[in-house]
Amino acid sequence: MKTFYAVLVNSLTASLTNNSVWFAVTFWVYLETKSVVATSVMAGIYSGTVALSGFFLGSLVDRYKKKRAMLLSSIASLGLYALALTSYIMTPQSTFTNPSSPILWVFVVMSLMGAIAGNIRSIALSTLVTVLISEEGRDKANGLVGTANGVSFLVASIFSGLIIGFLGVFWMLVLAIGLTLLAAIHLVSLTIPESGIAHVEGQTKHIDIPGTIRVLQDSQGLFALIFFNMFNNFLGGVFMSLMDAYGLSLVSVQTWGILWGVLSLGFIMGGLAVARVGLGSRPLRTLFISNIVMWTLCVFFTIQASIVLLAIGMFTYLCLIPVVEAAEQTILQKLVPPERQGRVFGFAQSVEEAASPITAFMIGPIAQYIFIPFMTTGAGVDLIGGWFGTGKDRGLALLFTVTGLIGLLITILAMRSRAYRLLSENYQNQAAESVVEG
Repeated sequence: MKTFYAVLVNSLTASLTNNSVWFAVTFWVYLETKSVVATSVMAGIYSGTVALSGFFLGSLVDRYKKKRAMLLSSIASLGLYALALTSYIMTPQSTFTNPSSPILWVFVVMSLMGAIAGNIRSIALSTLVTVLISEEGRDKANGLVGTANGVSFLVASIFSGLIIGFLGVFWMLVLAIGLTLLAAIHLVSLTIPESGIAHVEGQTKHIDIPGTIRVLQDSQGLFALIFFNMFNNFLGGVFMSLMDAYGLSLVSVQTWGILWGVLSLGFIMGGLAVARVGLGSRPLRTLFISNIVMWTLCVFFTIQASIVLLAIGMFTYLCLIPVVEAAEQTILQKLVPPERQGRVFGFAQSVEEAASPITAFMIGPIAQYIFIPFMTTGAGVDLIGGWFGTGKDRGLALLFTVTGLIGLLITILAMRSRAYRLLSENYQNQAAESVVEG
């Protein structure tokens, strides 16, 4: 556990640095260009690259020892941040105010790729839980990983804006380079007990997506679990895409910013809860029960225009996200052979994250051309406007409610499916065999 804690702190430092760069560069580009299109393109580049890169990054984690893979992540981030800083110093500042400037986009891509290189660490950390933690403690360790992710997100979202506001992008990159170098030096000093590289002969030098798919097929129900989580990410993307617009219809931007910082504590509290009490003997059931609670909340937390109702619902929703993530990681760590875990975690990341850019492109037009008119000048005004309310914000609220109903229905149907039953039986059989072997 001592080694795991050291690796976790090291990864938290790197994650905090990479998230801060991503947030800060986004803020800076908007302030320089005043272009919403530019920030939208950045979001598309980031989410699309994360979705596509998981296959490749997962193979890197399987190809090398985990410490070496994590060190490679730091070196890649360090090099890209240094190149970004060099391009910034050598470019006239007026160039960065033009959203169509090629040099601006070279700077943006180098900065974002530096942040995305950190995903090697997140995949490696999930596989290291298998290496460092005994099976009965992995769910709690995964909860600590979720807590670290929540701390990283919360601190980065707050301090990235302060760094840009008070210091500027130059010192932001200098700090990023310094912290990345510090994390790399600390990682070199750690001793991680890996006897060797767990691998299947002849398969370590390839991305080998077909082989990864065969592994998932051999463990009945794993494919369904990954695609279920992808569908949940698609629905959850509705809230992340439109929540700011809805929240700002209820309170001022200052209040909303402070409230969102408080709500983000839900990530940390959810992870700490898992770290303390675990997920129980049936993590798959815990995952689905959590989803049922989440989608039930989503049905009701916008049922009336109340910031209190919204805050309670969103806080509980965010508390449950680490539970769902820890449950998925625990199941994969149990059922996937160690030599394939990097590829499988990378595959899951790519498939599940693919929902984000799809949501970003689809949900805006759906809200703008269907739900908002329905609740402002359409039939919804007469049908439910008397008790639900009318106007643009109520159109968004109705979209949230409908999304919650869809998510709840899909979760209940999935829980009654053959894939759920097979995966549950598979996990319980593997757990029973481990007890006998122990």
